[in-house]
Amino acid sequence: MAAERTPRLSSAFFPSRPRPSSGTKLVCNPGLPTRKDEGESVTKVGAFILVGFPPAPRLQHLLSLLFLLTSLFVLVENLAVILTTWGSSSLHRPMHYFLGIMSSLEIWYVSDIIPKMLDGFLMQRGCISFIGCMTQLYFFSSLVCTECVLLAPMACDCYQAIMTMGLCVQLVAFSFVSGFATSVIKVYSISSTAFCGSSVLKHVFCDISPILKLACTDFSTTELVDFVLAFIILVFPLVATMLSYGHITLAVLRIPSATGRRLAFSTCASYLTVVTIFYTASVFMYVWPQAIDSRSSNKLISAVYTVLTPIINPLIYCLRNKEFKDALKKALDLGQLSQ
Repeated sequence: MAAERTPRLSSAFFPSRPRPSSGTKLVCNPGLPTRKDEGESVTKVGAFILVGFPPAPRLQHLLSLLFLLTSLFVLVENLAVILTTWGSSSLHRPMHYFLGIMSSLEIWYVSDIIPKMLDGFLMQRGCISFIGCMTQLYFFSSLVCTECVLLAPMACDCYQAIMTMGLCVQLVAFSFVSGFATSVIKVYSISSTAFCGSSVLKHVFCDISPILKLACTDFSTTELVDFVLAFIILVFPLVATMLSYGHITLAVLRIPSATGRRLAFSTCASYLTVVTIFYTASVFMYVWPQAIDSRSSNKLISAVYTVLTPIINPLIYCLRNKEFKDALKKALDLGQLSQ
């Protein structure tokens, strides 16, 4: 009895998918078409291919070293903030508690984004599963939203300095709950969108705007949900933060001493710089993404709040704080004596 031959499937049913222009190796199956919709194949995506990495091997190795050193620096400086705040009784106050929570967020930022970026740079594996992409997007979005909400009570405490530890813990809990709950809605809405054609994600990690560019069905509802949630979670805390810093500026202007005003303005300007960088990048990325529609601008602004902000936040918030510097110096001195 002759062996039964397996029929060959027509290439018309499984159309060839475009390969990315970079040197990224395609080691995954992005997905297969499931139905026809108005002449276009609608795909149940199994994976995305990240091609935001530069094709030149030397440049990839250079960037991998840069991001590795940057991530290690972020981990060390933020762990130093957390451990110093935890170990020094003089820092057990609301503002320093906020700074410790902020440092925890910065560590989570790096842990969520950098490992996959390094994998893409070093191993040239730009493929990420659909579930992995949505997971990365969820935690990244949650951390961004949490930090946006957290900056508002930090600014209010800078102005009035009357916050109790109990209220501080409640505000931190509210920031986390609102940030992570908002991201559940955002990511669910995005993951329910149908994708077709190319699964090539022209970005260095899974972010909202690059993913929606691959959608082939009407995603106006998804965009509206994302805009409303981004507006609520970003703009309202931004207004509260700006009002607080406005009152701080007026209070500084009433300081009689010129030296005192100069010192206060220096500290206030440093804090305001961090807040401005973070909120500006977030607003352009999530509230008004059309303003930076080019892919290069999208990647550049993404690098600002994934790499630059975690580096400068501890330097400005903590190293310009005399109490924290004294506690850190004391901790380092005790460490040397113990040796």
